[in-house]
Amino acid sequence: MVTFLSGGTGTPKLLDGAAAAFSPEETTVVANTGDDVELGGLFVSPDVDTLLFQGGGVLDRETWWGIDGDTHRTNAALSDIASAAGLPDGPQYLPDEKQTAGREIANWRRFSGTGEFMTIGDRDRAVHITRTSLLDEGLTLSEATQRLAGAFGLTIDLLPMSDDPIASLIHTDEGLMHFQEYWVAHRGEPTVETVEFRGSSNADPAPGVIDALEDTVVIGPSNPVTSIGPMLTLPGVADTLAQSTVVAVSPFLGDDAFSGPAGDLMAAVNADPNTEGLATAYPFADAFVVDDSDDAEFDRPTIQTDIRIDSPEDAARVTRAVESAIDIVD
Repeated sequence: MVTFLSGGTGTPKLLDGAAAAFSPEETTVVANTGDDVELGGLFVSPDVDTLLFQGGGVLDRETWWGIDGDTHRTNAALSDIASAAGLPDGPQYLPDEKQTAGREIANWRRFSGTGEFMTIGDRDRAVHITRTSLLDEGLTLSEATQRLAGAFGLTIDLLPMSDDPIASLIHTDEGLMHFQEYWVAHRGEPTVETVEFRGSSNADPAPGVIDALEDTVVIGPSNPVTSIGPMLTLPGVADTLAQSTVVAVSPFLGDDAFSGPAGDLMAAVNADPNTEGLATAYPFADAFVVDDSDDAEFDRPTIQTDIRIDSPEDAARVTRAVESAIDIVD
């Protein structure tokens, strides 16, 4: 049995080749939910959705989010209405008293849908309507995710990291922002001062998560701070990982992140913004898989390979390197 910790892009890319070493029936994926938002009354779980769409064979692999070939008529219409009505088209938080009112799914992550600053496809939106309706019917996020995973025909076990609300908040020189506001609306341009995982102190791992982390764990090349970091703040997670076999795949080529703001975020939490910073981000890791051109040094076993993933064949190559690392330390 093997468990992958996943954000929205890096680990899903690795999962494209996971079957080269790991049976899907014996694979569990724990997905980050710190990026979740409520947008226009709909509960959006971007990292979970990427895994749903990937497993269902409908993921847009150009963007690594959303559904391939999806239309965006509702999103465009919302922008048109906002423009015609003189409404702002950027992120508009609902008032403080509404941030946690009603469904217990918000924690400084509840946005108005006017102008819809995140592009939501029409088929994608159907998933959010279904998820939100299931939550309104009384299901937990884990239970709703299980229903959706069945609908998309997933062969792996997919678990959200928590059923409780956790918000990845970025403190910047332009003020406090939810990660989606920082990354989508502001394109990661504000200077990051620090990162907060609001709600994590009152949250618990979702059912099955701790048990899954007792198996061999693979941390894919996702953002160590905002993709994996929220999981590590949950009670019992870091302690369990310290007792498990853990292999981490670098999201860096030396000082350069594959994608996203990983470098800026690592620096903001006092970790070197490069491959060597993984020793700080993942002190419990037993081995690392890094690029064959990377001269990073660790006091733990390190496997080198070409870690760039642009195809399933690339993913299979990196997966085999992960398997080699596991064999060394297991």
